[in-house]
Amino acid sequence: MARLEGLVPAGRIRVLKETPAAGGKEKGSVVYWMFRDQRSRDNWALIHAVDLANRSGAPVAVAFNLFHRFLGAHARQLGFMIRGLRELQDRLAALGIPFFLFRGEAADTIPRFLRDCEASVLVTDFSPLREVRRTKDDICRRVSASVAVHEVDAHNVVPLWMASGKLEYSARTIRSKIHKLLPEYLVDFPELQTPIMGWSGIVPRRLIGRGSCPTYSGESTVCNLALLDGGEVPEVAWCEPGERAAMEVLMGSSEGFLTRRLRSYDSDRNNPLKPKALSGLSPYLHFGQISAQRCALEAQAFKKFQTKSVDAFLEEMIVRRELADNFCFYQPHYDSLQGAWEWALKTLMDHAGDNENMFIREKEQLEGAKTADPLWNASQLEMVHHGKMHGFMRMYWAKKILEWTSGPQEALATAIYLNDKYELDGRDPSGYVGCMWSICGVHDQGWKERPVFGKIRYMNFAGCKRKFDVDGYISYVKRLVSETKKRKAASSVSKDPTAAKSRRPPPKADE
Repeated sequence: MARLEGLVPAGRIRVLKETPAAGGKEKGSVVYWMFRDQRSRDNWALIHAVDLANRSGAPVAVAFNLFHRFLGAHARQLGFMIRGLRELQDRLAALGIPFFLFRGEAADTIPRFLRDCEASVLVTDFSPLREVRRTKDDICRRVSASVAVHEVDAHNVVPLWMASGKLEYSARTIRSKIHKLLPEYLVDFPELQTPIMGWSGIVPRRLIGRGSCPTYSGESTVCNLALLDGGEVPEVAWCEPGERAAMEVLMGSSEGFLTRRLRSYDSDRNNPLKPKALSGLSPYLHFGQISAQRCALEAQAFKKFQTKSVDAFLEEMIVRRELADNFCFYQPHYDSLQGAWEWALKTLMDHAGDNENMFIREKEQLEGAKTADPLWNASQLEMVHHGKMHGFMRMYWAKKILEWTSGPQEALATAIYLNDKYELDGRDPSGYVGCMWSICGVHDQGWKERPVFGKIRYMNFAGCKRKFDVDGYISYVKRLVSETKKRKAASSVSKDPTAAKSRRPPPKADE
């Protein structure tokens, strides 16, 4: 068993900033700065914060900082997150834990809040992304010497720094390291304690609706998504946010993945015409509205009856996700050609001029799905209108971008731009690694050399036709887009009280 630090396995916690041996505010409040793991249940960071507070007889609060358009987020991602936070605030309130929402730079808002509430400990989530790590470094420099800073990996089943201390080459090299530690870390969660000391400071306002984001000062800060310049990528209706909805997708009695759809996962997960074979959990995992550890624990109970599907699911849920975090943490250039393996960079550069005489697609043409490839267009439209592209199609989609643009650098930048803009689970280590795998061969091997791709794995239209019904997928996306547009039009009419009076009845068949 892993050694415990209070209620939490010690290996999950890193001390980013210590306090002097004497002089610290031992009973100062504990603040949990939440950002990657947006949930009250199965959250090691929250468990640690409450445990620290109770052991020192101090109050505890949760703070969340709403970055302005973090990594290019739009209404699609922001709306999903904010509506999930609204549910989270109610859940925390029921536990006696106040939830404060800030806007601005976390390096400014979090230290100021720590001063105002005389905190002695800041607990933070773990993220491998550069921007978050820089912000943490800034916060550690700006807070008082008497404030300790603890980082807790509540996102991975095996904490990243425990799984490996270096950049791993592939799933093969990290798999055995993770599996060796699963008996220590794939354990059930202790019950979240109720805070012993009540919060006596300013009480945050409730997140009533999309137009009101409370701040700890009691002022109402406008949080309208349109003002965040993200309205060009609208929200999607098929995926309800929040902890309750996430557990319904995992364990629901009607459409739950483990309870109703697991059987076909092993055989059908790579068929774009069978999206229900996938778990549908990626948006919830990205925003931390469900714990990967909870998903893995629940899946283990089904292994006796669906061994292959459970094994495949755990490989994706644990090994592949944690491999992506490993890459982004230990490779600072995780989203550029500089992050490619040496062999891949050489082969890409050797063939960078191969498409010199080809018709090069501009980013606007790709974004508008206006290419001569109907399969690629369908995958792009699925992402733009549905907010999620099937995983198999993401590989084909990214590799065609490499084939069609002026070189690998432009291809990678274009793929990441489109993925982060339209995917509900964009701006994520798995997304960056997916683009790097497709275009730069990261976590892959060299294949037969060919123009443009060099030794990077190749995919084409004919290969897709051999694997699934391409025409069926194209038709499926057309219906999906048509239904999405109809819902959007109906929603616009319902919001306009004058529309019903002015709208003409639909034409008859003979008109």
